[in-house]
Amino acid sequence: MTKFLITGGCGFIGSAVVRRLLASAAHEVVTVDKMTYAASEDALGAALGHPRHRLIRADIADAAAMRAVFEAHRPDIVMHLAAESHVDRSIDGPRDFIDTNITGTFVLLEAARAWFATLDEPARRRFRFHHISTDEVFGALEPGDPPFTETTPYDPRSPYAASKAASDHLVRAWQHTYGLPTIVSNTTNNYGPWQFPEKLIPLVLINALEGRPLPVYGDGSNLRDWLFVEDHAEALVTIALTGTPGETYAIGARQPRSNLDVVRAICRLLDDRRPDPAGPRERLITFVADRPGHDFRYEIDPARSEAALGWRAAHDFEAGLARTVDWYLANETWWRAIRARRYAGQRLGTAA
Repeated sequence: MTKFLITGGCGFIGSAVVRRLLASAAHEVVTVDKMTYAASEDALGAALGHPRHRLIRADIADAAAMRAVFEAHRPDIVMHLAAESHVDRSIDGPRDFIDTNITGTFVLLEAARAWFATLDEPARRRFRFHHISTDEVFGALEPGDPPFTETTPYDPRSPYAASKAASDHLVRAWQHTYGLPTIVSNTTNNYGPWQFPEKLIPLVLINALEGRPLPVYGDGSNLRDWLFVEDHAEALVTIALTGTPGETYAIGARQPRSNLDVVRAICRLLDDRRPDPAGPRERLITFVADRPGHDFRYEIDPARSEAALGWRAAHDFEAGLARTVDWYLANETWWRAIRARRYAGQRLGTAA
C-alpha cells in the first residue's frame, strides 16, 4: 500500500486528488492543510471519515511540524499542492505568496530531504516529491505564439507567478544538488466542483444567479486553456506513480476559450436551467478597466505528457462546464455559507 502525503489537500485541486486516491484500495493518504480561507473540509467528502485517510492541520512553513509529519506518517510519495493561488490577491498583498509558495516549499523540501536520508535503498527508489505548479510561470502568449511546453523559458509577470516560478526552481535545485527525486508538473486553468467562489467560473455563476454585474476585464479577449479538475487529478496521480524523477510534465486540455466566451457560456447554461424573469443574463456583463499586468493568453501543448503518461483530458469544455454549473446549483448551501462566514462578498466584484 502506497502512502501519500498531500499538502493543500483541502483545497480545490488537492481535494480532488485526495478523493481520487482513496477511490483505490491501494493507497493511504495523509492530508496536510493550514485551513486558510479557501480550504474546505467538506470538499474531502467521504475522505473525512475514511480509515485510510488522516487530516492534519498544519502550516507547510512550520519546519518542526513538517518534520513531525514525515517521522510520524512515513510517506512514500509527497504531492505538494499547498499554495496561495489568486492573482488579484497577489497584486493586493504579495507577502502571503512569498511566505507560502516560496518559504513553505523550501521548508517542505528540507523536511523531505531529511526523511529521504533515513530511507533504505528500496524505499529511496520508491520515494517521489511531486510539485504541482502553473503555466503562469511561463509568462504570456501573444496571438500566433505556439502554446507552452515543458521547455518554455520562465517569464513570470505577477507576484503569484513569480512565487510559483521560484518554488519550481527550488524543487529542481533540490534534485540536482541533493539527489532528492523530484517531479514538476505545470497546468492550465482548472475548473469544476468545490472551487472557491473568488475564481472566474464560480464568481460569474454566483453573480449571475443573484442578478449582480458580471465585470469583465478589458474587452474580455484574454485567452485561457481550461482543464476540468477531475481530469487534472487523474493526471497528477499518474505522474506521482509513474513519472520519472527530474522530469517536467505540462498538463493541458486543448480547450482554449476567451474570458468573454466563458462568461457568455455560463449565462446561457443558467438561462436554460434557471431562467431569470428580468431577461437573459448576458445583460449583466460589464466591461471594466484591465488589471495591472494582465497576461493575454495561457495555453499548454500537452502532447509530450500525453504520450509519456498515457493520459488525455476526458472532458471537453462544454460538458465540463455544464457539470460544474449543475454542481453549484445543487450545492448552494456550501457556497452561500462561505460567503456568509468567511468571504462576505467582499471580492464578488472581482473581474474576469
